[in-house]
Amino acid sequence: MTSNVELQPETGPSTPAAPRTPSTWTTLRSLLLRLHFYAGILVAPFLLVAATTGLLYAASFQLEKVVHSHELTVPVPEGQRKVPLAQQIDAATAAHPEGTLGAVRTFDEPGQTTQVLLDVPGLAESTRLAVFVDPYTGQVRGALESYGSSGALPVRTWISQLHRHLHLGEPGRLYSEMAASWLWLVGLGGLVLWLTRRRRAGRRLRRVVAPERGARGLRGTLSWHGSVGLWALIGLLALSATGLTWSKYAGANVDVLQTSFGWSTPSLPSSGGHGDHAAGGHGGGGPRSLDADQVVRAAAGSGLSGPLEVVWPSEPGSSYVVKEMDRLWPQRNDQVAVDPATGQVTAELRFDDFPVAAKLTRWGIDGHMGVLFGLANQILLAVLAVALISVIVWGYRMWWLRRPTRGFAAPYRRGGLRRLPLVVALPLMAAAIAVGVFLPLLGVSLLAFLVIDVVLARIAGTRAGRSGTDGSGTDESGAARSGAGVSG
Repeated sequence: MTSNVELQPETGPSTPAAPRTPSTWTTLRSLLLRLHFYAGILVAPFLLVAATTGLLYAASFQLEKVVHSHELTVPVPEGQRKVPLAQQIDAATAAHPEGTLGAVRTFDEPGQTTQVLLDVPGLAESTRLAVFVDPYTGQVRGALESYGSSGALPVRTWISQLHRHLHLGEPGRLYSEMAASWLWLVGLGGLVLWLTRRRRAGRRLRRVVAPERGARGLRGTLSWHGSVGLWALIGLLALSATGLTWSKYAGANVDVLQTSFGWSTPSLPSSGGHGDHAAGGHGGGGPRSLDADQVVRAAAGSGLSGPLEVVWPSEPGSSYVVKEMDRLWPQRNDQVAVDPATGQVTAELRFDDFPVAAKLTRWGIDGHMGVLFGLANQILLAVLAVALISVIVWGYRMWWLRRPTRGFAAPYRRGGLRRLPLVVALPLMAAAIAVGVFLPLLGVSLLAFLVIDVVLARIAGTRAGRSGTDGSGTDESGAARSGAGVSG
């Protein structure tokens, strides 16, 4: 009879096995989890403010129509035609002689007023006085400040600036740049963590794309956090990219990049008039050979239609510029220059001829501003804002469920930069530096997070050495549990 038991030589007291070295992927995931955690706790307030003010902005278009309905709309008399555009301009400039005519906006939709835009001393940058004229009677309905290319009126302007800089001026823009700089990184990091999270066998795809039925507490909150974030990710990435174009520091780098690669939006030359024949006009000091109606007819002859903006020449010898303002899909954004002496179209700029990058920029900015698809665009912005607010609230709830009163509730600690192979660590560091240079606020805050992480790792290592352990987590469930503040 034989025995399967092997005799072991007596070697004295047994020694514990050396701790297992985590794989490169485990180390990377641990690093990403900690970064996601720190960002979720410390950067989420910026994102929460941006999402809340963005939700208000999405509703501002409809609010503007209600608050300023007297200026924006008029009754449509049966059978009555519109009075000449030149007569409407005369009424507006007579009512506000302190202004110099800058542009006129006309609308095809019945019941909409004509907007005569005047440059008035003392108004804020990018702001004009919009005088609203009844196109059927030529009577002035009122005047309001109009901001930017979208013609935002006071209600929408106030909400827009709240979203942009919290009415704090240039210093306030840092908050929105911080939010836009981190949104894409937090979103993509969360996507990786959510897709690579260990799940029980069976219906795994459903647990990825939809909240887990019947789950409660930390697990249920994590399920909603991950699945809703997954569905909202594409829209949030678009908002992050387009939001950076308006930022102070990253926006300057975006401009340099667009110029270097020829991605800038082309512009229409405004010259083409004939010397003194182009001088004067409303607010300009003398009669012109063309009136506004003739300019609009010349533009219509070149195929322009829909809502139009006629920009007055800024100096003698320059042309009128007529722009289509239809931001709905498919967009009409063509422009023409009209010679004030001859009434001939001297230059054309067709949106179809824009570089692809310039078109994407135009669509992205219009989508961010809520004008690309009209009401549908505004509803989509509201849905994305609610989704982001919900994801952030669920993230904080998960952090709270982990009982942060016991400490900061540091995330899963296994691994770190020092445990990564050089072939992985060096490219990762190079990429982080490049991104940090292009997005300065992200770079500075990311460096601060890495310093915090190194300090906490040193502290944990010291404590682990004193207690005789390696201070690491042991399994994927531990990773999910301690990283539940933001990932899964």
